[in-house]
Amino acid sequence: MGKTKYVEVGVAFPSRGEGDGFVEGEIMTAGNTDARTTALAWLVRALSFAALIGLSPASPVAAATPLQLTYRVTHAVFGDIGTYTNTVESTGDGATVLTRAHFEVSMLGVRMYREDAESTERWQGNRLVSFHGVSDKGDGRAEVKGEARGDNFVITSPRGTVTAPASVQPANPWSANFLGSNTIMHPDTGRVEQVRVSGGEQTTVKIDGASIPARKYDVDGKPRYSVWLDARGVPMMFAIDDDRGKITFTLSKCVRCGLVDLSQMGLRAH
Repeated sequence: MGKTKYVEVGVAFPSRGEGDGFVEGEIMTAGNTDARTTALAWLVRALSFAALIGLSPASPVAAATPLQLTYRVTHAVFGDIGTYTNTVESTGDGATVLTRAHFEVSMLGVRMYREDAESTERWQGNRLVSFHGVSDKGDGRAEVKGEARGDNFVITSPRGTVTAPASVQPANPWSANFLGSNTIMHPDTGRVEQVRVSGGEQTTVKIDGASIPARKYDVDGKPRYSVWLDARGVPMMFAIDDDRGKITFTLSKCVRCGLVDLSQMGLRAH
């Protein structure tokens, strides 16, 4: 198997929903019909859930310099496959969150999949008031928009228009308020999903060889996800795991993590 190529540019929200992204048949037409190809096909579908551990703000960021969280993304079979970055900026009465990610998978020197995407979330207090996301999986741009209307949040995407509760959160990890949420919006498709969060046990995660104390939470979706938060509420790592492979997002760089306490942005002690 060729080494997975990793390009640290761009943005992405890969998709696992029906009819989104590559499917096994499409990949097999390239001549890759072994078990690794099947795993790659799943990877393309599963990456949309890399952000399922959706998190939202509850109060403004305290300082003018934006908080920036950058994650290295790895797959158990294909190795390094990309980056995922959240930039959080105070707006006085809330926050703006810009998310960028890039994923690229290669086999035997041939690029099998690439996706770039970007989204912007605007919050007032703990409510999402607008969302705009664009993703490109190689077959054209897909746009998702959303806005608060009364007690609802209305989402428009290529799938149509859906109405979600006002408490909906984009599936995007940047703080810890997912602990109180059970409604997630997928940024690349606009699909809304009900989830259940459990856990909170004390453990540790390995970051650059160092053991970091953290609490582990599980999110019941399809499949199951886990997220590890440190004492400040910073998502140090999150992962998707089932019998077809594990995708892990590990914090590789954090601008202002030493200055901003995310626990002051809505996370209560557990």
